[in-house]
Amino acid sequence: MEKLHGTQVLLRLLSEDDVEPLTAILAQPEIARWWGVYDAARVRKELLESELPAYAVEVDGEVIGSIQYDEEPAPDYRHAGMDLFLSSDRHGRGYGSDAVRTLARHLIHDRGHHRLVIDPQVTNEAAIRCYESVGFRKVGLMRAYERGPDGRWHDCLMLEVLKDELT
Repeated sequence: MEKLHGTQVLLRLLSEDDVEPLTAILAQPEIARWWGVYDAARVRKELLESELPAYAVEVDGEVIGSIQYDEEPAPDYRHAGMDLFLSSDRHGRGYGSDAVRTLARHLIHDRGHHRLVIDPQVTNEAAIRCYESVGFRKVGLMRAYERGPDGRWHDCLMLEVLKDELT
């Protein structure tokens, strides 16, 4: 689907016009802390041209971030994962929860998933609170799971939500 409507946000598939605002958002220190260094070429390659569906997160016509998902297609293990970033000046307003909930509903109701996962670094407390607010639960610690922008390996949490647990 090209557009998904949340309560506060609109999710729409990325376009070339989104490269500049997303590059600026990813350059914010609070975002770069988790995502690393992005220039326009990397945004274009990893978000716009990726095989993974990626959406711009909009509020009142302004791009405030991006959310994307991936799917495990094997029938016996079918599930989807997602990832999100929002402009740091938009944190704490419910936009992240609304974006996650909106994409989760699409993945469950339109794409047929019964289980969704997300895997923030254990120290990303704001992201964890956001995901828990829509029903994700901590199910495990993944040690030395992700290489951070600092070049070191960091622990991440595995959080999941089942179809009937989404709030």
